[in-house]
Amino acid sequence: MATNSIRLDQALVEKATIMAKAYNRTPPKQIEHWAKIGEMMEDNPELSYEFVKQAIIAQAEKEAGKLEPYDFG
Repeated sequence: MATNSIRLDQALVEKATIMAKAYNRTPPKQIEHWAKIGEMMEDNPELSYEFVKQAIIAQAEKEAGKLEPYDFG
């Protein structure tokens, strides 16, 4: 993964640092998380934040091999 240095507002970095600590992330990873959510919300304005959050969780569960097949019955 390529990285770049960018300038960010100090207040954003401070808030990211606080939230990162709460969620056991680094501040850069917290900002990446926010960016991912923002991108998904802009691409899909009809979706709720809760739906987007659950989609991110489901993707992480899939990548961790923790999903079980659903039986439609």
